[in-house]
Amino acid sequence: QVQLVESGGGLVQAGASLRLSCAASGLTFSSYAMGWFRQAPGKEREFVATITTSGGATDYADSVKGRFTISRDNAKNTVYLQMNTLKPEDTAVYYCAAIRGYYSSRASTYDYWGQGTQVTVSS
Repeated sequence: QVQLVESGGGLVQAGASLRLSCAASGLTFSSYAMGWFRQAPGKEREFVATITTSGGATDYADSVKGRFTISRDNAKNTVYLQMNTLKPEDTAVYYCAAIRGYYSSRASTYDYWGQGTQVTVSS
């Protein structure tokens, strides 16, 4: 069965960096575009970043543009989210997701989801 397992979350101070990883198994990774989403307490899940199957194109939410970078290593079946200059408002559970075919910023279009990893940014 398909598994997406996130790691790398934690508690950091504002201005710090974290790199999240999402290891995929049970699917042909290179056939799936990947995305990162996040959900803060009391809020809806929101789009963070997405990347095409080859990694040749990416898209970001305006709130993270210039601070976060999504990348992937198809040889390792892993997608990453490098998060720099973290802010308290970045605090959320971060989820990776897989969509067969073209990348998307819409959560409802994704086929598979991980369980999430908590990121907490203190001020």
